Amino acid sequence: MSDKINPNYYKNKTIETIDAIESQLTKDEFIGYLKGQIWKYLARHREKNGIEDIRKAQWYLNKLEKMLLVDGVA
Repeated sequence: MSDKINPNYYKNKTIETIDAIESQLTKDEFIGYLKGQIWKYLARHREKNGIEDIRKAQWYLNKLEKMLLVDGVA
């Protein structure tokens, strides 16, 4: 079964796409990006991809949580 949330084509580069995005943003901008992705997937899940979008939102939420825990914000 393929990973629809973080498929291999995001991982088979020198740097993973999410890490490249993070490297180009300030910490606050990246937190905003993560929050935007969470809201996007939650808002569209009924009309588009159902539980898959809920899982994508959860993936970004987990990423945000780890980032905040590392910084001692949570």
